[in-house]
Amino acid sequence: MRLKFPQVFAVLLIIGALTLGGCTSNIASSSASSTATATSETTTNATTSTTTVSETISESIPGMKDFPRLEGKATVVMTVNGSPITIELDGANAPITAGNFVDLVQKGVYDGLVFHRVVRDPQPFVVQGGDPQGKDPKFPAARLGTGGFIDPKTGNERRIPLEIKPQGEKDPIYSKTFEEARIGKPPELKHKQGAIAMARSQMPDSASSQFYFALADLSFLDGNYAVFGYVTQGFDVVNKIQQGDKIDSAKVTQGAENLKTPQ
Repeated sequence: MRLKFPQVFAVLLIIGALTLGGCTSNIASSSASSTATATSETTTNATTSTTTVSETISESIPGMKDFPRLEGKATVVMTVNGSPITIELDGANAPITAGNFVDLVQKGVYDGLVFHRVVRDPQPFVVQGGDPQGKDPKFPAARLGTGGFIDPKTGNERRIPLEIKPQGEKDPIYSKTFEEARIGKPPELKHKQGAIAMARSQMPDSASSQFYFALADLSFLDGNYAVFGYVTQGFDVVNKIQQGDKIDSAKVTQGAENLKTPQ
């Protein structure tokens, strides 16, 4: 279904819920009004000098080589309430975002975590989870949505750059929304029903482990949040998820060999 909102306020309110869910404990939340709708309707024939994947070999974005990458596709089966959700991840169009997710799945980060935010009103929106703090039974449920993956090697939270590939382009752009980069075309990976994407704060490069499933077509998020795959089976399971439901397990069933991790 294609999501339509009768009022701008409703759009901003719902996007605000998503944005807040991407925050970490060290990032202050701000108004979601700065989040753009699809810029293909407002910006055309624009040019950009943003960084591409090929340029990252020279470390033009500091630390880029330190992130896992998915070079190709992979399949993850996530089990919720005893039922499987099959997710195909697209490393060809979102190598770092998909690689980060596969790496966290293999580390068991998502096993046992709760879906802390489910938004279905005033329209179907998202089911969001992935806050590692949810494994602590003493952690207040009201504060879930503020955490990310702490890399045991560094003791710091791993945050990945915003990564969105414009349609027809060879490489993604990094660290900028399409509005900021003046991209006048849609992304390769769109917010269709069943898309999986990374939640983040207002800072573009603040995504860590939190993700969301799109419950409807959410084209107004295109170019602002990084989609990295789609549910291919089990969307009915996604549609039944309630706030507080746990991820029983998440396993890579195909394509694990396509994950390249830094040495």
